[in-house]
Amino acid sequence: MKRLTIRARLTLVYGGLFLLAGLVLLAVTYVLVEQRMPATFGVALNRAPSTNPGRMLNPENAEELRIFARQVQDEARENALETLLTQGGIALAVVSATALAFGWLIAGRALQPLHQITGIARRIAGAGTAGRGLHERIALDGPRDEVKELADTFDLMLERLDQSFDGQRRFVANASHELRTPLALNRSLLELAVTRPGAPTELQQLGETLLAVNERHERLIDGLLTLADSEQQVVERTPIDLAEVVGHVAEQMRTELPVHRHLAPAPTAGDPVLLERLTQNLLENALRHNVPTGGQVWINTATVDGWATLVVANTGPVVPGYEVETMFQPFRRLRQERVGGGRGFGLGLSIVRAVATAHGGSVRAEPRHGGGLVVTVLLPAETPVQALPEYAPPAVAAATLAPYPGLPAGAPAAAPGHARITPG
Repeated sequence: MKRLTIRARLTLVYGGLFLLAGLVLLAVTYVLVEQRMPATFGVALNRAPSTNPGRMLNPENAEELRIFARQVQDEARENALETLLTQGGIALAVVSATALAFGWLIAGRALQPLHQITGIARRIAGAGTAGRGLHERIALDGPRDEVKELADTFDLMLERLDQSFDGQRRFVANASHELRTPLALNRSLLELAVTRPGAPTELQQLGETLLAVNERHERLIDGLLTLADSEQQVVERTPIDLAEVVGHVAEQMRTELPVHRHLAPAPTAGDPVLLERLTQNLLENALRHNVPTGGQVWINTATVDGWATLVVANTGPVVPGYEVETMFQPFRRLRQERVGGGRGFGLGLSIVRAVATAHGGSVRAEPRHGGGLVVTVLLPAETPVQALPEYAPPAVAAATLAPYPGLPAGAPAAAPGHARITPG
């Protein structure tokens, strides 16, 4: 059974207490009136008890007169008390209904600060990336009551959380910057030792191994810096077409796997460097997490319902549906082999989601039938956009993203409900 809201319960309490007080008052009034009303009081006799209207009253029929008068008095007394109950009950019902209406308005007025607190909490919860939106404050005005203390306590909690997240981001950025200098110095020394004339073969092999390790550390630091920067809201936006970004990144990728592209215009606005990094991470993941033989990658851009859409799908190991969301968490990796053989850091999809959220968009991944993954990125287009649902990113219509009837011969079919990516 669904419980009533606090406003409804307060209204019922107000109305119930008022009705109870009215009933008590009516009962007390009835008892007092009944006790104070005399048992006998004067009445005007306009009719005689005798059936003979011409007969005169005399002492012999005095008893009959007294009985008749008592009956008239009792009847008048009962009518008065009955009228008191009837009219009083009607008045009490009308006033109680009015009290319920006023109670509903007063309860809504009293709960208005709580609605303000709830609205701010919802905006912060719907901000997406952790820590975003914590700069908001309730700043409730009014007397120093319980609701004001609750709002001030909530503001204090938001301030401490905001400081904590800002300190965490600053630490990651500062630590990454500080680590770049020694890594660059190590790379220079190793390159100098490896390229020195007359260097032994063992030294050259050791130097190449250390250079690979150093490069791996540089990529980790670069990923941490990008993740820290992308978690901030993008203020300066530049008009850009996702199709051009994808085409530029795809041309720079060196791979033996076939990459099928269908790049329809997808205009949006944002930071070109971050959007290029988003595209690069998606393509690198699609190429690395693939099958050793017969692997393929599909890339698609389009504008769907006012959203600039980028879809990247690939063949690869089967991904359980319950592990898809964990792939977007930093330093989380699935236990599958890669085509390239290198071990990643688990920051690729985390950066993708952070960049998309910073641009007011969203990212969604789904397992592909037969193995692999279908990742859909939605970014606000330059045209007016529809509201993005809070519970999940809107699904990408397969018919909209696939202008051709089917995939090329020999290409694995996508699972039902997934976008079908075709070559351009």
